[in-house]
Amino acid sequence: MAHTDSRTMRRVLRREIAGTIGLLTDEQDFRAMRRYRTFTFADHDTYLEQVEGLLRTRALQGSHTTVALFDPEDYADFCRRETLDPDLPSSRTRFTAHLALTGPTLPYEGQPLADLLAALVDEAVRQATWEYATTLLARLGPCTSCGEDIGRAAFTRASDLLARILDTAPPGNRHLVCSVTGPPETLVAALHTTDTSGTTELDEAEALEFTTVLALGLATESPGGLVIRVSAPGTPDRVYGWRLRSYGLHPLTAAEVFDAYCTDIESGDLISPESDVDYCRPPDLGEEKPAGGHHH
Repeated sequence: MAHTDSRTMRRVLRREIAGTIGLLTDEQDFRAMRRYRTFTFADHDTYLEQVEGLLRTRALQGSHTTVALFDPEDYADFCRRETLDPDLPSSRTRFTAHLALTGPTLPYEGQPLADLLAALVDEAVRQATWEYATTLLARLGPCTSCGEDIGRAAFTRASDLLARILDTAPPGNRHLVCSVTGPPETLVAALHTTDTSGTTELDEAEALEFTTVLALGLATESPGGLVIRVSAPGTPDRVYGWRLRSYGLHPLTAAEVFDAYCTDIESGDLISPESDVDYCRPPDLGEEKPAGGHHH
């Protein structure tokens, strides 16, 4: 009887333990891990099927599981830093525990594994974009003329602009995209907001990343733009935007917005416009002309 009670209690305790699975999302990363003798999977598709089966089993047992992006290069670096043998399952377990604290993770909630993989990659790109933009902002340092921290001032300016954009946007769900072009690559950030009974709800992590990328464009006066699409029941979607210019936002004309949305980026050919979409000039943000950015 005591033995049965112990097993029952252990089953109950297992349901109380949250777990993290480090996932190899693509074929290239999977092949890189096959160089380790103790990594016994031979086929990526089979590996993914087994992972999905394990996730479903844990969910049926009432266990909560998060999924992390397992990068073989980061894993090798981690093992070197921690003086671990990378060809041991225990080392992979320790790295996965490290990912649970530092890397992008998403909860498994019964969704198809393909959807979870796509969302996990998007989350990893978001985090990398934010970290890179934050690093570049920090490197700008203080203004040589006034001593003000350029990155911090630009972030404050970007936060104010974002608040004005949301305050002046028509009611509805909003999808915003900010892109900043500069060496070595173009940074893109997206922000989704929902309108619930007149209250705007947004993801704070998305908002932080979006504001950081916008701040970088303002601080460096790099070419870039910001567009917003507003969707509300019973009305056409409204699309409008701005280009980054002189430490601020310069409104695009309706024709410029139309051209941007109805031109193929790679070929330059025209694309048929969407139905029930109004391409229009943005509302007045209601701000005074911004002071010039820091020049250094």
